[in-house]
Amino acid sequence: MDYSKMTPLEFRQAVRTNELCVPTAGICPGYLQGNLVILHKKYAEDFLKFMKQNPKPCPILEVLDKGTPKTAEVAKDGDITTDIPLYRIYRNGVLVEEVRDVAKYWNEDMVGFLIGCSLTFEDRLVDAGIRLKHYEEQKRVPMFDTNIACEPAGMFHGNYVVSMRPIKKDKIDLACQITGAMPYAHGAPVQIGDPSAIGVKDVMHPDYGDPLDIGDDELPVFWACGVTPQAVAMAAKPDFMISHSPGYMFICDVQAKDLDAKL
Repeated sequence: MDYSKMTPLEFRQAVRTNELCVPTAGICPGYLQGNLVILHKKYAEDFLKFMKQNPKPCPILEVLDKGTPKTAEVAKDGDITTDIPLYRIYRNGVLVEEVRDVAKYWNEDMVGFLIGCSLTFEDRLVDAGIRLKHYEEQKRVPMFDTNIACEPAGMFHGNYVVSMRPIKKDKIDLACQITGAMPYAHGAPVQIGDPSAIGVKDVMHPDYGDPLDIGDDELPVFWACGVTPQAVAMAAKPDFMISHSPGYMFICDVQAKDLDAKL
């Protein structure tokens, strides 16, 4: 089935009722996709400060701090505890479980954070004639831990996670131009062509997602990634945290062009 033609509401409802559990690359092109972090309120102030100090890997889409998991800004009928295809549960910084619904874990002491995602810009790359191998091979985009340090805030500290896409050498400038105009989706790449410069030892063994071959006429291009908070949580070790599973995002009702008009 071609899920790309679904509306964001249709996709969220299908996920909510457990009809769908698929990676969201290519889903609802033109609409924002969001990474998720849910924490207890005692951590929320420091985490919000962390995001504001690190807007490249953590562009803020919405903060849900009113005791409800229902979105008010990015989606009219959204619920961050049911509308993401796959979630991760962390305890004391350790991944303990992947589940399809986290409603039973939510309480009024929790705060949710929706964070911008590079999957948002992919339809513009495709429209510009830039091939994306993870689309063609039906894989998740590969993601890597790096040595790029985030600005710490309170207990939260750690390094960037990046996503990688092999891009034809003659299309790299265009890819940089397109994504650089979209800071809400991580903006321009943080590294091009030299994985070792950011601490990536082997591009064929990603820390998250699936490996992609890099052709002789391509270079690996790395963008900041919203999986960064998961790496940060493993370093900071909050007693409890919920996140999306890498590659499985919250689909918003807001279109990228709506944010472009505000920049």
